[in-house]
Amino acid sequence: MGLRRKSREIALQFLFGHDFQNRPDDSGSLEKELEQFCTSFETGRKSFPYARQLIIGICSQLEDLDRILAGHSHNWRLERMSLVDRNILRIAVYEMRYCADVPAKVAINEALEIAKYYSIPDSIPFINGILDAVQADA
Repeated sequence: MGLRRKSREIALQFLFGHDFQNRPDDSGSLEKELEQFCTSFETGRKSFPYARQLIIGICSQLEDLDRILAGHSHNWRLERMSLVDRNILRIAVYEMRYCADVPAKVAINEALEIAKYYSIPDSIPFINGILDAVQADA
């Protein structure tokens, strides 16, 4: 598994818990939560810097990311999406919009590969459809 894939998986695990517990996104709380996450789970020294970049970036741009997702997820409100799918989508859209070194096709492919492992089979075409629409709109 590549280093960035591992980073994305760490980010997904963190964001899942963060979302599930409805934690605040302010930088002070987020830093404490990240520190606690690192001490509780084995994150890997090499993969954590990019995971941290994703987590902080996603939390700081959450309103924009959710607006983009809501605009492309026809007939699905964000609250109705599974926590896993919603956060896989957030990671991919963040990379597509805010990470110039990540091509959109790579972000989409990585989201689908992670969904194969962490989500259910029906989620893969759902995630792909939304991300294709986001890419086409860019």
